[in-house]
Amino acid sequence: MPQTNSSNNNNSNSNNSSNNRHHSNRCSNRHRKMSLLWLLLMICAFSGDSGGGGGPGAGVAAEHVRELEVSEGVPVGHHIGFIGEFLQDDVVAAADSGPPYLIVPVPGSAVDTDLAIDHTTGEIRTKVPLDRENRSSYSLVAIPLSGENVRVVVRVLDENDNAPTFPTPLMNIEFPENTPRDVKRTLHPARDADLGRYNTQRYSIVSGNVNNAFRLSSHRERDGVLYLDLQINGFLDRETTPAYSLLVEALDGGSPPLRGLMTVNITIQDVNDNQPIFNQSRYFATVPENATLGTTVLQVYATDQDAGENGLVEYAINRRQSDKEQMFRIDPATGLISVNKPLDFETRELHELVVVAKDRGMQPLETTAFVSIRVTDVNDNQPIINVIFLSDDATPKISESAQPGEFVARISVNDPDSRTEYSNVNVTLSGGEGHFGLTTRDNIIYLVIVSLPLDREIKPNYTLSVIATDTGNPPLHAAKDIFLTVTDINDNAPEFERDEYQANVMEVADPGTSVVQVMAIDRDEGNNSAIIYSLLDTPDTHSHWFQIDSHSGLITTRAHIDCETDPVPRLIVLAQDNGRPPLSSTGTVLVTIHDVNDNEPIFDQSFYNVSVAENESKGRCILKRPANAIITITIIISSSSSSNQRRERQRLRRAPGVETPFEGPFVACTSPQRVARAARAAKWLTTTTTTTTTRILADGPLIPTPASEVIRASDPRAPTSDRRIFKKTGFLHSISGKENDNNDNDDIKTTTTTRLGGILIERRAAQSARLPLWLAAT
Repeated sequence: MPQTNSSNNNNSNSNNSSNNRHHSNRCSNRHRKMSLLWLLLMICAFSGDSGGGGGPGAGVAAEHVRELEVSEGVPVGHHIGFIGEFLQDDVVAAADSGPPYLIVPVPGSAVDTDLAIDHTTGEIRTKVPLDRENRSSYSLVAIPLSGENVRVVVRVLDENDNAPTFPTPLMNIEFPENTPRDVKRTLHPARDADLGRYNTQRYSIVSGNVNNAFRLSSHRERDGVLYLDLQINGFLDRETTPAYSLLVEALDGGSPPLRGLMTVNITIQDVNDNQPIFNQSRYFATVPENATLGTTVLQVYATDQDAGENGLVEYAINRRQSDKEQMFRIDPATGLISVNKPLDFETRELHELVVVAKDRGMQPLETTAFVSIRVTDVNDNQPIINVIFLSDDATPKISESAQPGEFVARISVNDPDSRTEYSNVNVTLSGGEGHFGLTTRDNIIYLVIVSLPLDREIKPNYTLSVIATDTGNPPLHAAKDIFLTVTDINDNAPEFERDEYQANVMEVADPGTSVVQVMAIDRDEGNNSAIIYSLLDTPDTHSHWFQIDSHSGLITTRAHIDCETDPVPRLIVLAQDNGRPPLSSTGTVLVTIHDVNDNEPIFDQSFYNVSVAENESKGRCILKRPANAIITITIIISSSSSSNQRRERQRLRRAPGVETPFEGPFVACTSPQRVARAARAAKWLTTTTTTTTTRILADGPLIPTPASEVIRASDPRAPTSDRRIFKKTGFLHSISGKENDNNDNDDIKTTTTTRLGGILIERRAAQSARLPLWLAAT
């Protein structure tokens, strides 16, 4: 059976082949017959008349040319024209040159398949849609029954019915990223079957041209094709833009134009122009000293933006610059650093490695990073707290003027286990009632800062506790107390105990008599609380009658006071501290002066001349003078000497306008009878233009002293050897005046008033009105 089927198939194939050959033979025979017929007709058409004469043109038939035009793409049956219409020769119009025609197509012109020709009328129409790009013209010969032949040429006119077409819709090209500007790559040109302006006219990039990296250029060759080039328009960087996908458009000159599209994929080829980059410039790691060999410490990582071999990174340790002992190793591919040899904390605590990352390019690029590996010890020591106070003298103090945020102390903590100045220790601060806090920027150095305003007058001292806890297991603690003193600023003015003081004093009080003591309190300390008292010299207060001790605030009389002039002087006391700048306040002192009978009657003239008759009756008024007080006048009949003594007494005791207190006290008195009198003696310093005089007046009854007394005067400013400048011996109530032998400015003279027991010691000096003299009665 298989053989039979095979035989049948072979017979069938043989029959088909035989049929194909028979069909081909029939076509060939038909073609040969048509060619022979066309040749016969042409011989008949162009041969001369058989009975004609033998002129020069005998035997050749005349021929006219008829050209017709039709646009491509016209519908089927479109009228093209008539064969005999509008022939150039007039003879064609003759009756014997008209239809019917015998149509003889030119071989290969497809007249029979594409055109429909009416033999009886000579009309030519389209049989199929014409396409100029397939066939641009048709040729045939029309032979009338009589007359001259007509050669007909039908030309197909071009229409814009073809768009530019690229030979491929996709094109792939490559550029190295370091390619210079204006470098070209030839692209496939677009071809358009149309002619002239309907052919390809221009190219453009529709999309994908990132950052205008490319541009197009074109030129037309002799074959009429518009050739296309792609040029680099800028700088190519594969790491920024590794690829481009350009959509290129070709346009013809039609209206509207037809276009063709082509996608150009551009790959930017890598160049080794980027070195590896570590994700960190410095790495830190810790490893216990008992870590076993091969223990991973840390991993470094670097990337290279290049591609392929240029982007592959290898790692190594620079042994020339670090880890010459090869205590660590690094995996070239992964960057894992591991322990290569046993570690010893006591020998070396910190290891610094220089790690190199290098790519695998033809000319490799490399970069470095630093790795710090700290070897840790067993936790057997508690942290040590170091405090440095930031005051001027590095003592634990802070000014009460410190503002929040101001630094008080610097705290550093180290752990002997780590053998470093700083270690991983947590530091906290307690105490201070919220007025102090702890801050750090790097967990290495801690700063004690002021958190709330301070007031030394409210709380002058604080106790702070610094607690440091290491990270061991179990953790160890350390604590340190800080006793912080708040230093004073001059922020408090002195305050008097009372707003107003009242005092009483007799108007006969001697200079130096205590009046009242004022007291002001300054809440500051030190110089800021040291108070200096003074009296303000205000008008109409008679403050010059008084003086105040600048330190104790004791107000004493300075000169004679007079109730009749001002019975209640009002003194303004200034209390000022020694701060910088100083602060002050004032207080008021009202001094009531109690009146005494201290003014003796004074006649308005020293001599009265009255005449009285010898027989004037008793009780008659012979002299009358007004008086402002109750005065008893006694008429004393005395000699001139007694009058002189009275005037002398008045002269000695009445000199209030020029007397000021004398600063030198009596220092000794050996006479028993003179102790009380010397202690009660009044001391004045009377100034004149040329002399300094010290007057000593006894204020008690004259007591005769049988013993002699030595009156000494000395200058405390002079050297010790020169202090004694006067010595007199004699009775206090009977001392005769005598001058020293040397007549210079330091001469001392004494004048004794016998009845009054007063001593007048005078020192001639022109340089100072306040010369302290120390007087001693011995």
